[in-house]
Amino acid sequence: MLGATTPGWPAVLSDGAVLLRPYKRGDARAWSEVRIANQAWLAPWESAPPGPWAEMNSPRAYGYVYRDMKRAARNGDSMPFAVCLAEDGRERLVGHVNLGNIVRRAFASAYAGYWVDHRVAGRGVIPTALALAVDHAFGPGGLHRIEVNIRPENGPSRRVVEKLGFREEAYHQRYMHIDGGWRDHLGYAMTSEEVAAEGGLLARWRRARTAK
Repeated sequence: MLGATTPGWPAVLSDGAVLLRPYKRGDARAWSEVRIANQAWLAPWESAPPGPWAEMNSPRAYGYVYRDMKRAARNGDSMPFAVCLAEDGRERLVGHVNLGNIVRRAFASAYAGYWVDHRVAGRGVIPTALALAVDHAFGPGGLHRIEVNIRPENGPSRRVVEKLGFREEAYHQRYMHIDGGWRDHLGYAMTSEEVAAEGGLLARWRRARTAK
């Protein structure tokens, strides 16, 4: 299991059926299956190394991904969570949330990234997972600001942060090389003060879902 002696890590977080936990070495087959099944859903939005999707997301490739996540977590640079659904007595890996590029001291900030299996999209899994991760970052993680950068064309991903109340605050031209070109991104952000009075981001998200 990924581990480190850094603020807020390792951690296991949950709300209902949504579970966030550190990745395990034994996640290789489940990670590969969900990644390969979601090529059309994920490939246009990810900055991935060159090569066939199946090869870059194989159980063998997971070994390299796991090693890199473990190193970054150990160094305090990121908090990588496997997003799982705990249903019918089983735990199924369905996505990923990472708090990366963590900077401490006066900045106390991180970038959040996420993806979810299209087969469970629309069920509130990733908004719940991101809310859990952000609350953890603002609490035990000792961070003050979380940023999310998303391509303008990526409607589903933008809806996640907009549902949670992230502020849209920037337009980054030619921000990242994705899918064969330098792509513009919208910058969203949130600070701890913006959700402290509401009992945290998860509490805000629960109220928003109830009000529908």
